[in-house]
Amino acid sequence: MYIALESLFAGGVNKLPVDCEFDFSEEELDGVFPFTTPVSVKGEIKNVVGVVTVEAEISFTLEVFCDRCAEPVKLDFNIPMVHGLVSELNEDDNDDYILIEDMKLDLLQLTLEDIFLALPSKFLCREDCKGVCTKCGANLNTDSCSCKKDIDPRLEALLGLLED
Repeated sequence: MYIALESLFAGGVNKLPVDCEFDFSEEELDGVFPFTTPVSVKGEIKNVVGVVTVEAEISFTLEVFCDRCAEPVKLDFNIPMVHGLVSELNEDDNDDYILIEDMKLDLLQLTLEDIFLALPSKFLCREDCKGVCTKCGANLNTDSCSCKKDIDPRLEALLGLLED
């Protein structure tokens, strides 16, 4: 979705509302397609004293698997989207601003980039998830296992002293 920004940069308009939904159901993340509901973007693009900015909030739900216990989990996210927009850059290496070529902002691509940059490195069903037993595979959040813990081979000789 492209948003025309000519009137905003020219000063004819001070702000443009943003209220849209995107379908990212075809986007893959770690082998799954977690976007089962539309992604909502609400906010505005405004020109304040010649400075054009996007200020919005991205809201969505991911359906993923917990990285510790592999149970399915739904996670709700609200990510702020704040970017400065410019029609030309003084330096080529400037990552602080988004260069708007042809006076059009690709809001869909910007939303997708912001989502993937803000996602956590691990998805957990809860903060204190115990995971699974490495021997029997039991989910330690719901089941208990009777597997004996491995003894560190460096300390195995000391165990023999305790048995005597």
